[in-house]
Amino acid sequence: MALLDQLNPVQRQAASVIEGPVMIVAGAGSGKTRVLTYRIAHLLESGIPPHEILALTFTNKAANEMKGRIERLIGQQARYVWAGTFHSIFARLLRQEAESLGYSRSFTIYDTDDSLNVIKNIMTSLNISQQQIHPRTVQSRISGAKNQMMTPKQYDEIANDFLEQQVATIFAEYQQKLHASNAMDFDDLLLKPIELFTKYPGTLEKYQYRFKYLLVDEYQDTNRAQYVLINLLAKKFKNICIVGDDAQSIYAFRGADIKNILDFERDYPNAKVFRLEQNYRSTKNILAAADSVIKNNRHQIPKTLWTNNPTGEKVKVIEADDDKMEGWLIAQKIEEHINKEKLNLKDFAILYRTNAQSRSIEDALRRAGIPYVIVGGIEFYKRKEIKDVLAYLRLIVNPKDEESLLRVINYPPRGIGETTINKVIEQATKTHASLFDVISNVDALTSISERTKTIMRQFVGLLKKYIELKSSMSASEVARALVDELGILRMYKEEQTPESLARWENIQELLSAITEFVDQHKEKGTLENFLEEVSLVSAVDQMPDQRNSVTMMTLHSAKGLEFPVVFITGMEEGLFPLYQMSLDTNELEEERRLCYVGMTRAMKQLYLTFTRVRYRFGDVTYPVQSRFLSEIHESLLEKETPRKPLYASESISTLSAARQRYQHAIKTKKKIRSDGFSPDEDIDYENHTQEEIPLQVGVYVEHEVFGKGKVTQLSGKGDSAKAVVHFNTVGPKNLMIKFARLKVLGVE
Repeated sequence: MALLDQLNPVQRQAASVIEGPVMIVAGAGSGKTRVLTYRIAHLLESGIPPHEILALTFTNKAANEMKGRIERLIGQQARYVWAGTFHSIFARLLRQEAESLGYSRSFTIYDTDDSLNVIKNIMTSLNISQQQIHPRTVQSRISGAKNQMMTPKQYDEIANDFLEQQVATIFAEYQQKLHASNAMDFDDLLLKPIELFTKYPGTLEKYQYRFKYLLVDEYQDTNRAQYVLINLLAKKFKNICIVGDDAQSIYAFRGADIKNILDFERDYPNAKVFRLEQNYRSTKNILAAADSVIKNNRHQIPKTLWTNNPTGEKVKVIEADDDKMEGWLIAQKIEEHINKEKLNLKDFAILYRTNAQSRSIEDALRRAGIPYVIVGGIEFYKRKEIKDVLAYLRLIVNPKDEESLLRVINYPPRGIGETTINKVIEQATKTHASLFDVISNVDALTSISERTKTIMRQFVGLLKKYIELKSSMSASEVARALVDELGILRMYKEEQTPESLARWENIQELLSAITEFVDQHKEKGTLENFLEEVSLVSAVDQMPDQRNSVTMMTLHSAKGLEFPVVFITGMEEGLFPLYQMSLDTNELEEERRLCYVGMTRAMKQLYLTFTRVRYRFGDVTYPVQSRFLSEIHESLLEKETPRKPLYASESISTLSAARQRYQHAIKTKKKIRSDGFSPDEDIDYENHTQEEIPLQVGVYVEHEVFGKGKVTQLSGKGDSAKAVVHFNTVGPKNLMIKFARLKVLGVE
């Protein structure tokens, strides 16, 4: 037992059991990988042949690290253990058995791009519009069905709307195409072994004898197909050891099913259960705070984490005026810690629920000169969808910007191909004209078809329309109207994949950034000035040493990592927990587990931040602090009231103005509107109805840039509705109502 003497008592018990089903419930920071490593080493030391051991992980890195550690413990026989990801292990197995399923051993594995191309070709052959149904949507639906082990026929039977029926048709054709091409996609690497074992019991038995000892890491992250595969292999000898933590099950959106770990004891009634509850990572206060949050989940395996680490600092809760101040305060805290405690930049992590939140934090870190690296993501202003929208805005400001024009001339896709673009470039070179001038005079291009010329005229017309509107609309109005007319948000929303929805959020965040810029700079909040600021922000040199940089990432990306100081940002209802209208119990509990994962990344200091005002979806919102904050016992928290930051010369404008008007309304006993704003001082609401007043000729309104004015004319309907407003400062302006964000103040 000398090998296992290096483990604590519970770890040692969990690693020493050889026969029968074992569940190791490994709490955050409890040494899970260490136990798994020592358990395999103990099996080998006890005489179990290495080729009878199968260890399944979720990353090749984890498998290789595990084998490396085992080899350091007991030598080279560790190399012969079958350890790897589900997909890599079962791809290996299928190479041996593919012929039983009608494939050759040299079958091709299609990655996601290959799979998408097959789907696109099928849609073309079936005359299914790729504008109406995005191929990635189809791909996501097919993969989801496969993860639930559904055949095309089963999917067809439950399809109950137009999209699902079309997906069912494509799904059937897709599987036939793969088989005809002697190819499998990633999902097939799990489904085909199940098909093999179900059709051929003798083959299953062969592998049950081959892999008498199964170990599965991160069992809480397994999906339906993985669950079935594991249990088929373990059925004969039941020498299965699963390691996981139900409290860290955060991948339901990828098909992970928490019931797999919650029901393990039902599946294996004789299972031995070991709870690794000693945490080696966090302070007592951080651990107690995380525990007080996760205890609110009903569906969980009971456990109570504890630690011998110091009590440590209380969890700091910071309430910022807005998201810009939130970023500024985080940068300030990082500088304070570095100066006082001599920490390195790599000791800090900033976590957020959505990628879009990184924008305001990145801006603050850049201004403070703090290097950072985004894990599993791209800097906000370098993200493709952001660069696309910015290219349009730059063209409106400067039509001669050829880089921007070339970027968006066929985005969103409008049928202008490379050949046409090359002809435009040739004409511009020949005539010493700008590209914009050439496409504005497209009739001079005789080598281009009439259809392409029509498309080009429409593109030029779009740009000229917004070049003209720029002088009569605020920057945020122009941006919102342009994005709306381009249909970019609708395109990403309809695609309905995690990637497309992240792009949708990012564009919304860009619109929020422009709105915030206009709110804070008023008359100077022009499109030109915003683009200049973005260019200066983006022009910061690459960090000289990314090994010593602040780490930024989503909460999902943080799993398995640890940092001395952690900031969890955006602790607000609707953002974290993330939802639009409401949450069901399962969704709320997953969000709470995600909060627990984030909190337990912190070793010495944890900050939780939220704002009173946040720019979201291109507008000002007034969030309520997250319910997760109220679930932490007050004795564990220290609330900070920060001083006003140096950047806020006029701002935090929206909130400060709202608060001042609110206080004035209380003093003068005026009625207060439900959005927290009081009426302006020159309008007496006491003598008017308090019902919401519709926009009509004669009402007073307030505009984000032009200030107060009176509506003198209305025209058009729906999205085309316009208003002429005579403003006190700039006179009459013709505004598109949909994007003007006019606040109705009252009637004469």
